[in-house]
Amino acid sequence: MARKRTINRSESSRKWYSIDLHLHTPASSDYQQPEISYLDILQHAEKRGLDIIAFTDHNTVAGYQKMISEIEHLELLNSLNRILPEEAITLKEYRRLLNKILVLPGFEFTATFGFHILGIFPLEKTTRDIEHILLQLNIPPEKLDEGSVTVGASADVITAYQVISAAGGLAIAAHANSNNGVAMRGFPFGGQTKIAYTQHEQLAALEVTDLEKRGRHTTAAFFRGTKPEYPRQMHCIQGSDAHRLTGGGLTKSLGVGDRVTEVLLPDRSFDALKDLFASNDFARTRPRKGGGNSQPEFDFIRAAREEGGNIIQDFHESMTVRGGKLYAIIADICAFANANGGTLYLGLSSDESQPVVGISNPSQAIKQIEKEINTRISPELVCTVDSHKTGDKTILRVLVPRGEDPPYAVDDNKIYVRDEGETILAVRDEIVSLVRRGSAEQAAIDTTQAVSLVQRTDPAPDTEPEPVRDKAPRTGVEVVKETERNGQKYYALRDLRNGNVVQNVTVKSARRLWHYAITTYASHPKDVSQANFKWQGNYGVMKQYKHSNRQIFDLIQRDGKKYRYYYGVTEDGIHSEWRKLVGLEEE
Repeated sequence: MARKRTINRSESSRKWYSIDLHLHTPASSDYQQPEISYLDILQHAEKRGLDIIAFTDHNTVAGYQKMISEIEHLELLNSLNRILPEEAITLKEYRRLLNKILVLPGFEFTATFGFHILGIFPLEKTTRDIEHILLQLNIPPEKLDEGSVTVGASADVITAYQVISAAGGLAIAAHANSNNGVAMRGFPFGGQTKIAYTQHEQLAALEVTDLEKRGRHTTAAFFRGTKPEYPRQMHCIQGSDAHRLTGGGLTKSLGVGDRVTEVLLPDRSFDALKDLFASNDFARTRPRKGGGNSQPEFDFIRAAREEGGNIIQDFHESMTVRGGKLYAIIADICAFANANGGTLYLGLSSDESQPVVGISNPSQAIKQIEKEINTRISPELVCTVDSHKTGDKTILRVLVPRGEDPPYAVDDNKIYVRDEGETILAVRDEIVSLVRRGSAEQAAIDTTQAVSLVQRTDPAPDTEPEPVRDKAPRTGVEVVKETERNGQKYYALRDLRNGNVVQNVTVKSARRLWHYAITTYASHPKDVSQANFKWQGNYGVMKQYKHSNRQIFDLIQRDGKKYRYYYGVTEDGIHSEWRKLVGLEEE
């Protein structure tokens, strides 16, 4: 019997919920309106159309506990028939609001060096249990009820992620791109530490302050999964970080529901939130603009089309067997699984000027794609195939995970990899690299996960200086070596995304970018000083051009008495000195 290896989910069982997972209460020492009651907060949350909120006071769960204690006291008085009329009104209002709004317990933890981490927990987690978590993170017992940002020598960021996740909670990096955020600009920690802090597998999401903005310089775009050193695409949300009921005051801080995220869930529950953040479906999260109760329908397909094909997404107008179009889709799925996962859109091209063709019989097409994945790709690969509307057309979307058992192959013997926006057959050295990756991931499963992560990514990130790093760009290819045998020239090329070196490449066997690189390399004058390159110190630009609205660079670097040549470098691969050279703003 054939194994069912794809998931077909319908949006009909889901709805959009408004969430604000970063709310303070008077239990935080810096709350600006201490006279506000917990009932006031819930009533204002209802007014702002919120469905799920979390109380996240500074290093304490005291605010949530005070609300629960107040409700329990009123329930006790009611059961004893000793409740006063005004108290009965308050209890009835609490019951009504808590039936309408899911209020989750949590905290905003201050890690070492002042980084803020949200810990959000299910209703079943008692406040006593959450206090034990805070104690485990080195919050002094005498400070558990203070609600202070300053708590002394607490635990580090990675430990916070691990402890919160191990306790069944959601670890979310608070205002990650802003003050006290793990991705804030200007903080003097190394790049490897920033990678660990923003890519850790037990980090559920990044809370950002620019989610409503569009463009490649936003935080969400940076963590889109297209950058070589940040390959894990991150769920990005926004929250109000409200320290008052309504926005304003001397600090012009936000109020409850002033910065809201909408999430597409099957129900209003913590488990549904957790499942969303664990998924690779990034179209189920969107900003609710301006904190209003409604917004125009967000067309994530149009947004994806604006970005075009890249290393994590691609488009196919047709899925017919004739002309190899269906096979091209299966090859893309295989390539995404061998890389870091991705999304395919079927029924439209990446060209925004062209009309959306659509899929005429979506249910039948889904079955066809499922069958092809199940029978043609090995080993087992679990994908999600669903249908969506864009305008008046229906298209299919295929969500492909990063494969846990590479290499993946089509028809048992064709192994594909992703090279920027192109799917190609893997060569020997790439296949060897995929086999090694699969072996390493299996070994990681067989060891204690937390220990292995600490050893690999965070030996002492807050105290050790960043190691001297290779200054090569992080995309494109490097021509490493040229040799000649029996009149035939052979080249060694380095994939700058992962450092893999492919040997024995000839002009005839070279892929498109490889062919361009070695033919351009061969055309350079032997005396580099005779070439008209733009230099800044040891860094130079050989050529700058555009491809599909993307800036592409051919670069050169002095390395002692030698030169290193890099071709087809995209903006995602430009960093440090290279950014200054080509005129890009700092990351």
